[in-house]
Amino acid sequence: MIIITGEPVDPSALHGNLGTSGAGSVLFHYAVVKSQAGDRPSDGIRFERAGDMEAELSAIESEMRHRWNLEDVLLVRRIGVLDVGEIISLVAVSSPASHDAFEACRHGLDRLRRMTTLKKTERFTNREGS
Repeated sequence: MIIITGEPVDPSALHGNLGTSGAGSVLFHYAVVKSQAGDRPSDGIRFERAGDMEAELSAIESEMRHRWNLEDVLLVRRIGVLDVGEIISLVAVSSPASHDAFEACRHGLDRLRRMTTLKKTERFTNREGS
């Protein structure tokens, strides 16, 4: 399942969207907005659509299902203006085996970071006058 949203992400609310009946391992990973972008303080990030995000996320989900023994996959991407500490993306997998869950989750996270259908703009802190 893929979800693209402009609303805050609540991992506990999403847990029920992941099939887990045959899983021995369930893994949730979410990325958050950091207060630093390189060596500069940041107030947050703006994410905007730059293409067919649904198709790109579907392709990532398909890759994960093909490469690993997974019961289910959940990929979530935020768009809009996000403040420090807010969840940017979530990768969740369930699998009969923990090795497959960890490898698939790592792959999904890496692929979400490199999405080409998403434009990222850092919102740097203005320190002038302070």
